[in-house]
Amino acid sequence: MSAVALALTEGMLHFELSMAYEVFGAAPAGVSVPWYDVEICGTGSVRVGRFLLEPDRGLDRLREARTVIVPGWADVDVEPPAPLVDAVRAAHGAGARVASLCTGAFVLAAAGLLDGRRATTHWAHTDVLAARHPRVEVDPDVLYVDEGSVLTSAGKAAAMDLCLHLVRLDHGSSVANAVARRLVVPPHRAGGQAQFVAAPVPARDDHPLGALLPWAIEHLDRPLTVEDLARQARMSSRHLGRHFRAVTGTTPLRWLLTQRIRRAQELLETTDEVVDAIAAATGMGTATTLRRHFSRTVGVPPDTYRRTFRSGTAR
Repeated sequence: MSAVALALTEGMLHFELSMAYEVFGAAPAGVSVPWYDVEICGTGSVRVGRFLLEPDRGLDRLREARTVIVPGWADVDVEPPAPLVDAVRAAHGAGARVASLCTGAFVLAAAGLLDGRRATTHWAHTDVLAARHPRVEVDPDVLYVDEGSVLTSAGKAAAMDLCLHLVRLDHGSSVANAVARRLVVPPHRAGGQAQFVAAPVPARDDHPLGALLPWAIEHLDRPLTVEDLARQARMSSRHLGRHFRAVTGTTPLRWLLTQRIRRAQELLETTDEVVDAIAAATGMGTATTLRRHFSRTVGVPPDTYRRTFRSGTAR
């Protein structure tokens, strides 16, 4: 069982704290992998918004966790308390994976964990983070940034994306998707997707992409092109590109590739199909093409990924 510590002090935002607890606090039904042991760690009773919380352990417990979650920091004009900053720095030094949600990035930056690294935070505060911590490479246009042992997310919904990303790293796509289904949220949004788009999801049932996106996912085994998608949506390729950018924050081909990779991950985790068959089922064509895109996107070859996540245990 992997220990997850949620850092808690005065000045935290309750939404990110409770959301992280929902993700890591209980395994979804039907999932048999060893789940997380979650503790809320702080210096004493803490008022978070309208709620009074009692931590399970002190901040020194962060050093013993495998993953430390730092929720959003309510007032970015106020320096986070030194005990929290010191505890987060010590936890990372002891080998913990440290992730900030929303403006929790200001805590990580104060601890020096973001120096020389890419990072993000809520789009309304990226300029402040960059000005206050010039050694941090602030990226204002992404949902989350994974720098290995240090991860940061943008605001609210993007914090959920990062938490699901951590579950995916530990247990694979199938388990992360099960968590997403339990919470009734989208199972995957890539970290490089734009933070702010005009309409994160089709606003109406008759939106041109409302039917197109599910159709494309059902036909991933086909070598779909932008022209195929445009024809299905009954619009020009240029018009389709504008709709895709507004709704998903990315291009049709990049979105398609993401869906193909995620389908490949699920098949690798849940079936014994050979890589050639998975390449065909995901529209990649050949095993060589699948291996190239999979390795570049996921970081490991398909066979390595399968060995990691078919074991049924978290890393």
